[in-house]
Amino acid sequence: MKTALATMFLLLMLIPAQQALRAGPEETASRFEIELEAGPVWQTTNDVQIPNTDDGTRFSLVDLAGKGPWLAPRAYLTWNIRPRHSIRLLAAPLSYTESGEFAAPVDFEGETFETGVATEATYKFNSYRVTYAYRFHSGQRWTWWVGFTAKIRDAKIKLAQSGTSSEKTDLGFVPLLHLRGAYHFSQDWHALLDVDALAGGPGRAEDVALKLSRAITDRWSISMGYRTVEGGADVEEVYNFAWLHYAVLSASYRF
Repeated sequence: MKTALATMFLLLMLIPAQQALRAGPEETASRFEIELEAGPVWQTTNDVQIPNTDDGTRFSLVDLAGKGPWLAPRAYLTWNIRPRHSIRLLAAPLSYTESGEFAAPVDFEGETFETGVATEATYKFNSYRVTYAYRFHSGQRWTWWVGFTAKIRDAKIKLAQSGTSSEKTDLGFVPLLHLRGAYHFSQDWHALLDVDALAGGPGRAEDVALKLSRAITDRWSISMGYRTVEGGADVEEVYNFAWLHYAVLSASYRF
């Protein structure tokens, strides 16, 4: 990963700028944009209790499965309907399967998992989103969008141990608020902030990215940065809160 980050940094610094004038991403006449993002993800928190009653035991997937890293790809498709209005689609799959041992017995979704026995843990948190964004400010340096996101959460936690296995799946809808900003250092360099988040009731969700982007041509750009995803739910059926950290590289093409 260090080699990949170093390579991306060199590309950002050394690729010569296009001689023709380029518009910023928010001002381009292009109707569509595709962005492919990938990089490693680590977990620093992933606490689980299913069910969230006396019949379940709270445990840490970080202690059982480790902190990572695991590969986490993403794909975006943006449709600029009008100069100030856009629709963005996102597919962000995330899953891992690791083995470890519990330090104490764990009751999980109707089954008991013993200590000192190899236990396989599977965690899946796929996210599919549709975002509407409105560009409400466009200045010489700053550009801002605001909107809302409809998110479909496809989640699963599974434990397996010596012929005993149990899993909890969850397919649900999550509404989020959207905020996006860009700071233009020059025609070719931009700092990008991207936020989908909402908190309230029994849970919360935040997906925040900060990236440095370099325009290569009027159609191609590359970016690198940091993303964090945090949140979860605290209801009778399930308790699960996770905090994930991503180092991201991406390439975008406008057409």
